Amino acid sequence: MSDASLGLPAPQRTIAVAAVLGAMTLVVLDASVATIALPTIATDLGIAPALSVSIVTAYQVALVMALLPYGALAERYGYRRVFAGGVALFSLASVCAAMSTTLVWLVTARCLQGLGAAAVMALGVALLRFSVHHSWLGIVVGWNALAVALASAAGPSLGAFILSVGNWHWLYALNVPLGVCVLLAPRALPKADTSPHRLDLFSIGLNASAFALFFLGAQIILARPGMAAVLFAAAGLSLWMLVRREKFKDSPLIPLDLLRGLSFRVSVVASVCCFTGQTAALVVLPFHLQHELHQTPLAAGLYLTVWPLSVALAASAAGRLADRTSTARLCAMGAICLGFGLMAAAVWSTQRNPWPFIPIAMVCGAGFGLFQVANNRNMFLSAPVTRSGAAGGMQGTARLTGQTAGAVIVALLFSLGPSAETSRIALVIAAIFTLLAGVASTLRVQVSSRAGP
Repeated sequence: MSDASLGLPAPQRTIAVAAVLGAMTLVVLDASVATIALPTIATDLGIAPALSVSIVTAYQVALVMALLPYGALAERYGYRRVFAGGVALFSLASVCAAMSTTLVWLVTARCLQGLGAAAVMALGVALLRFSVHHSWLGIVVGWNALAVALASAAGPSLGAFILSVGNWHWLYALNVPLGVCVLLAPRALPKADTSPHRLDLFSIGLNASAFALFFLGAQIILARPGMAAVLFAAAGLSLWMLVRREKFKDSPLIPLDLLRGLSFRVSVVASVCCFTGQTAALVVLPFHLQHELHQTPLAAGLYLTVWPLSVALAASAAGRLADRTSTARLCAMGAICLGFGLMAAAVWSTQRNPWPFIPIAMVCGAGFGLFQVANNRNMFLSAPVTRSGAAGGMQGTARLTGQTAGAVIVALLFSLGPSAETSRIALVIAAIFTLLAGVASTLRVQVSSRAGP
């Protein structure tokens, strides 16, 4: 491509966008569909419920380890090739997961699925950036957020339906037809310019160890705090060594060059804060709805579905707004909206009537959808086109870091206090994190105002 900002011609552009959104839907559906089946899988394989969590953990650890390396791989060998390879790996691993008969087999397949999904997560928005004119980037980022939100909302219901008519193996077999459909269109994906820089395998190993050790430490922090502290220390050492090794490179594995820019750095910090707040709220609310408001699991699920549906609706509108107005202001507005919604949920949580949760969830979902689309658009436009892979990897890393932090915060609170107080405190903390994301976003507003129109 001579000028990535111009995008692809119309027929090819449509196929490329559809392929990326299809792949994103594939990996999000897999994550949300499979989680609901853990009790069923544990019973079928004859394992303890605690061991079944490794099915999820293996996927997440592999995912977070591979996000930044995939950005480097794409810049070296081509976005289209690496993205298609990730989808192929994910599809083949899904076949292995569907055929698995032991926990070890299934966990191995889930690890491979995570490695494949990381290519989609890291490179999806970058490929969308290459596929459309730069003035349409906000719209397609909104479509991406819409696809993710709808897949997240549909996943639990779809998983429950599949389990009602078949066994859990079909949850993974479901991925194969959609993966094959995506693989029919790799030639329609944009062929972006590649970089001649060599891959540093030692740096890739340091990156994998840093994020894997941090994630594993977060998983066991309550059960084995001493071991968790050791893992965190080892993760910090690996990260320090990685930064020292990469800081003088033109295209570092950890995008230190991009993080030196205020706009990109603020987008990453705001993303971590916002995902921390949202995840903490989404983890604690099912407990509150079921234990404090005495709702059935089905009723609680229906109440919570309002949230991702509102994200989907807001993301569609935000995509158009982001191309016409200041993304910094939209980020600030969205984060503040989410923060006040969570504060309202904390106040409402002392009541016994669940119905007010519906408008509160709508406000929260709309705020998050507005923030996410604008922030992702700004993150990519703050990076040079040649570093789109690194920007995508950093975007995914920020999201997973925030999600892990939010889950750990709630787990720590549950270990310290009664559930009624824990719910309210967790929601207040979640609101504080999202409001911090809004405050961070205002830094970009101030910079834009000083820079002028």
